[in-house]
Amino acid sequence: MGRESSQGLLAMVEKVVIVGSGPAGLTAAIYAARANLAPLVVEGLEAGGQLMLTTDVDNYPGFPKGLLGPEMMHLFKEQAARFGTKFMPGNVDRTDFSKRPFKLWVEDTLIEAEAVIIATGATAMWLNIPSETKLRGHGVSACATCDGFFFKDKDVVVIGGGDTAMEEATFLTKFASKVTVVHRREKLRASKIMQAKAMANPKIKWHWNGTVTEVLGDKAVEGVIVKDTRTGKTDVLHVQGLFLAIGHKPNTEFLKGQLEMDELGYLKIHDNTLSSVEGVFIAGDVFDRRYRQAVTAAASGCQAAIDAERWLEARHAKH
Repeated sequence: MGRESSQGLLAMVEKVVIVGSGPAGLTAAIYAARANLAPLVVEGLEAGGQLMLTTDVDNYPGFPKGLLGPEMMHLFKEQAARFGTKFMPGNVDRTDFSKRPFKLWVEDTLIEAEAVIIATGATAMWLNIPSETKLRGHGVSACATCDGFFFKDKDVVVIGGGDTAMEEATFLTKFASKVTVVHRREKLRASKIMQAKAMANPKIKWHWNGTVTEVLGDKAVEGVIVKDTRTGKTDVLHVQGLFLAIGHKPNTEFLKGQLEMDELGYLKIHDNTLSSVEGVFIAGDVFDRRYRQAVTAAASGCQAAIDAERWLEARHAKH
């Protein structure tokens, strides 16, 4: 349903608006649609989330033969649409959660919502070099838990010096024959316990004071060029995989000043899925700094939709 707003913008009025169309957002849509809430999903310019950059997904239950990330997200969307979910392309530019109905703007369209589910996810930080972009999903990854299985008996590189890099490197030793950690300094940022665990692992080697400047290979990773941060000298490491562990950035820029978040921009949750504003719920990697898996994101999308449904029901019962 729509009406003209006082600013002359086209205003849409919805029961539930879901911002984001990855596993969390689309699972929330499936549950909200099945509860007859006719949700609107604002998909974002990168519809489908991080799985759109993944080739084979082999760890999602129910798909024993695996499937491509984009194919999985197409199935999620098809299922949500089947139950009456509406979709809108574009990004939410700004919000006003100071009073209900909540207001969200997608370019010139104003959306008013009784309840909102934020499922905008987080974006892995990349090196932003052309060869890395070209080989994403073909040996370049930002998720060891997702892709480590494909690197059995291969040599790989992990970039980073924090706890995530140590976790990824240690996890990869279950599959890879050798894991080389490349760090731009000669000292790690990781906690002492994580450092000690990684240092004690005989499969993990160390390349200090180095940055990867090029990924070698045409159709798959064949090596990386590492530049010494002190001397400028370059080395070639012959590896078959490159894992980025230099952090994730939650997609919450448009929510600054609206919802409570931590120092890195991850949204803070209260009472499982509730944000700092009653009626605004949170799902997926936009709050989850720990697991960052499709299955955990989907589970939290289910929870957010159920919580939103119950909250709306309780409000309507009072009026």
